[in-house]
Amino acid sequence: MAKKGKITVKLDLPKDDTTLTKLYAILFVSIFLGLCAGTVWATNSGFIPTTNGEPMFTNLYCGVTAQDSQGNSMGQEFSTNIQPDYAANESCSILQDAPDRVTWEDEEWKSVSKRGKNFDVPGVDPTATGGQTVLQPLWVNCSVNADTPTDYIVAIRSQDGEIMATHDGTTDTDNDPTNDGCGIEMGNIPPDNRYEFLVYSLEEGKYLSVVQFEMTVHYFDGIPSNMNNMSFWIGPEVEMGPVSIRPLIFLNFFGLMFFFLLYPASFYWERVQEAQNEVEEKFPDFLRDLAEYWKGGLSMTVAVQTLATSEYGALNNEVKKMSDQLSWGIKFSDVIKQFADRVGTPLVQRAIALIAEADRAGGKISDILVTAANDSRELKFLEGERRRAIGSYIAVIWTSYFVFLGVIVTLAVVFIPAIAGSNSSGEGGGDSGGQTIGNMTIRNIDPLFFLTVFYYGVTMQAVGNGTMAGLMSTGRFTTGFKHSGMMILVALVVFNFLAFTPNLIGVTEVPGLNPSSGTYVPSPLYLGG
Repeated sequence: MAKKGKITVKLDLPKDDTTLTKLYAILFVSIFLGLCAGTVWATNSGFIPTTNGEPMFTNLYCGVTAQDSQGNSMGQEFSTNIQPDYAANESCSILQDAPDRVTWEDEEWKSVSKRGKNFDVPGVDPTATGGQTVLQPLWVNCSVNADTPTDYIVAIRSQDGEIMATHDGTTDTDNDPTNDGCGIEMGNIPPDNRYEFLVYSLEEGKYLSVVQFEMTVHYFDGIPSNMNNMSFWIGPEVEMGPVSIRPLIFLNFFGLMFFFLLYPASFYWERVQEAQNEVEEKFPDFLRDLAEYWKGGLSMTVAVQTLATSEYGALNNEVKKMSDQLSWGIKFSDVIKQFADRVGTPLVQRAIALIAEADRAGGKISDILVTAANDSRELKFLEGERRRAIGSYIAVIWTSYFVFLGVIVTLAVVFIPAIAGSNSSGEGGGDSGGQTIGNMTIRNIDPLFFLTVFYYGVTMQAVGNGTMAGLMSTGRFTTGFKHSGMMILVALVVFNFLAFTPNLIGVTEVPGLNPSSGTYVPSPLYLGG
């Protein structure tokens, strides 16, 4: 018995178009993210005043989450008209004061009998903490070497002569700094000036050949680590190699608000339009070939099925679908109408409507196909000419935006700090400070205020320039919003890496230990013999 053959029928049935569904989903998510970013920005920007002078964002968050060490709620501290004190800030996870590392490094002394240097220890003023003690640990790592084993002592002494910490040891002779374990560790060193770091040889007539050490202190300034000295939210610091940025600074959320509202949906819709444009680019070639096959005596059904094996780029799938539908016995007029509905562009729908009417009326369809092909080709040519003609204007818009951005960043990074520094060094000016020239007083300026205004200006410039560029290019707002989103993204990157520097966003400069440049010879009597 002969083996039965297997019949395979490929049904490429029309599928539901999910383009609009995806667009609505993207719109929902992007609008939600944009509103969230706008809320974070507005509640941190100072445009919404609060009775205690703190941002509404921190008042709301800390009002719910703040707890003391015993687990008691301290949220009430953020709902009064009094600025929260140090203890209240420490009770909220986002307002705790993180330490900065203050170091005294690469110090080397040679031929030491007894030697010392003064240094300062910065720290938060106890009056600013309400009497709460802030522990500042100190570490000293050192190595002491001598030609012969020699007893020595390393000490830290306060300016009133009190010995704070000591280390006794005996040198080794192999110049290995890890052998003698020289070092000092203190759980807390209070902020004060003129501490003394001392090194002594305890054996008469013996010298320490080389003394090397480094000192590290954890310094607290009382300002929450996520905020600056004017209670603006600047977020955590993120190290990126040699550059550190604060990606959650409240200003970023202003740009992110417009980015989320404008860019995601417009980017998706432009991808859809580009896909349709690629189909339109090949559509005149398909109509021309269809007319040639018709003139050769083939029916429309056979002509389409033959063209399904040709190369039409983005149109290949659509031609294959028409061929499959015709093989199922569907009328040619219905097949091309479904094709026009799937593509959905005015150019294709107009040409297909003309062809369908000619097919129904029984006229000379080859002439109609040629006319439709020529008309479509002419329209695509005019669109291309428009893009080429407008391209130079688009380049001018982008160039002007980069020039504006460069000028603004230069003003923010160079000129504003220079003006602020020159004014702050002057005398007079009343409570606001400033510089007095004759009868005129130049008031001190706040760099963060100008930086904020500059950033808002650059962002709004991006929205306006980008929208105009897109309308000139294609006549669609979505194209403009796509340009705006890219400009906003450029501004975010440039400002975060160049303009949002500590001195501009109001981050307190970390003071040093300020070791004395000279040396002095301390008296061993202060060490207790």
